[in-house]
Amino acid sequence: MKNVLFILFMLVAFLFGAVDFNSATKEELMEIKGIGEKKAEAIIEYRKTNKISSVEDLEAIKGFGPGLIEKIKNSNK
Repeated sequence: MKNVLFILFMLVAFLFGAVDFNSATKEELMEIKGIGEKKAEAIIEYRKTNKISSVEDLEAIKGFGPGLIEKIKNSNK
C-alpha cells in the first residue's frame, strides 16, 4: 500500500512539477536533478529549524550554490 501511495504522490508531483522541500522524503528529494543522498540529508537537517519558502532558500545550505539552484529550478519545470 505504501508503494502505491508513493507512486501516486510521485505522479502528482511530476504532473504539477513541484516538490515541497518542507515535507519531501529523502528519496523524493533525490529524484531532483543535482540532489544526491548527502544534499537530500542536508535539506532535511536544514528544514528542522528553517522553513523553505522557495528554491532560493536552499542557498543557505552548504554546497547549494547559484548553479545548483538554477539546475533545480529547471528540473522542476
